Amino acid sequence: MAGQNLERREMLRALSLAAGASQFPGFVKWAFADPEASHHGGEPIKISAQSGAQAKPNNSYNPQFFTNDEYETISRLSELIIPTDATPGAREAGVSEFIDFIVFSDPNLQYRFRYGVRWIDAHARYLFGRRFLEITPEQQTETLNHLAYKDRHRAGEEDGRDFFRLIREYTVIGFYTSRVGLEEIKYPGLKQYWREAPGCQHLDDPEHKHLPPPGD
Repeated sequence: MAGQNLERREMLRALSLAAGASQFPGFVKWAFADPEASHHGGEPIKISAQSGAQAKPNNSYNPQFFTNDEYETISRLSELIIPTDATPGAREAGVSEFIDFIVFSDPNLQYRFRYGVRWIDAHARYLFGRRFLEITPEQQTETLNHLAYKDRHRAGEEDGRDFFRLIREYTVIGFYTSRVGLEEIKYPGLKQYWREAPGCQHLDDPEHKHLPPPGD
């Protein structure tokens, strides 16, 4: 689904929270920092060679803010926004864990997310007679398409559109600050993340006064 850009200030705020969240020992999949710097029970968290997800003795994540039902809805919404296809998606990246921790850490987001999840469930009941997780994948996609695309907007769904923009933004942030997302874009500093900043390659010109024009 089409993404929307966050304002720079909001992005920086979210990334600063992500840096702090990387030290939280409860994550099962989501990883922002160098995995060798994160520990659970005194042992390093290992990274799966296949998906980049964290492999830990405890395979279940305990939500910090959302109820279990709300967390399942957040997980499903993030999977629909960045699905698993030829490459890992939001599920493999543990985006729902990231969103839960960010919302737990930011009281300004809590009402908006909780209201949005409840709106999605109530709207699914209105349209299909069942809550969002109980309708078919096709019905779920149809519901979100009306919220995501301007030419498919419907009257009375303004609150849903606001929530969809919100969760889409944080899904994108969560994915591309995860190890899976960084691997997908082949981020060159992945192995050094938070441990060692890449050195400047222009040792003979430290002030960068003689660099060639871009594109040369």
